[in-house]
Amino acid sequence: MTKADKPCLEVCLSPALLHLYDTNDAVVVIIDIFRATSTITAALHNGAKDVIPVASVSECIAIGAATPGSVTGGERDGKVAEGLQHGNSPLEYPRSFIEGKSLVLTTTNGTRLLHMVEGAAEIIIGSFLNLSAICDYLLSQNKNVLLGCASWKDRFNLEDTLFAGAVFSRIQHAFHTNCDAARGAKHLYDSSGGSNFIEFLKDSSHYHRLSKFGLEHDMEYCVTPDLHPVVPKLVGDRIIIV
Repeated sequence: MTKADKPCLEVCLSPALLHLYDTNDAVVVIIDIFRATSTITAALHNGAKDVIPVASVSECIAIGAATPGSVTGGERDGKVAEGLQHGNSPLEYPRSFIEGKSLVLTTTNGTRLLHMVEGAAEIIIGSFLNLSAICDYLLSQNKNVLLGCASWKDRFNLEDTLFAGAVFSRIQHAFHTNCDAARGAKHLYDSSGGSNFIEFLKDSSHYHRLSKFGLEHDMEYCVTPDLHPVVPKLVGDRIIIV
């Protein structure tokens, strides 16, 4: 197969750069490792009926009130947002709690990026928790792929880029790539040694930020590969397992 026959894979390092990429008919992977996409993946694998991603806290509260059998969750600046019932931790949504319920979720970065994407063939949710499932799914689709990093308030971050590098490292053989962001993400992944990601990320801004709230165990959980082998997909206004 020649380069011309292969679909294209690119990495967007920040929502502020999204306008530079063509998302039409592409599979867009939303990446917010600490912690939105990890929480969505865990909640759905643990039996949540669906996840309703919303941009604002007020919208989250309103939709939660209007949706029977739902719980509201989310954060602003790493802390539970005022007026919401729960936070943005995958550990808050075990099967014993979330099974059969809808999770209405709003976060600082991840749900914002999700609502920015236009024209995509599909929008799916990526995290280390479902790394292999995401890679297998992307290989099966034979479509252009954009790995979209939610970053931190439009600023580059290590953890989202590290995940993008892990995906690219595994599936690059099936794609044509002329994207320095993808190359840089792979270099970062290679520098991590491909394992013990939490040690690699301890000197990162988001790790330091969340550590102030005692969320070290959260972050360790979020970078554990393949605990939740599902592919969450946005269908209409809800995320479900495909």
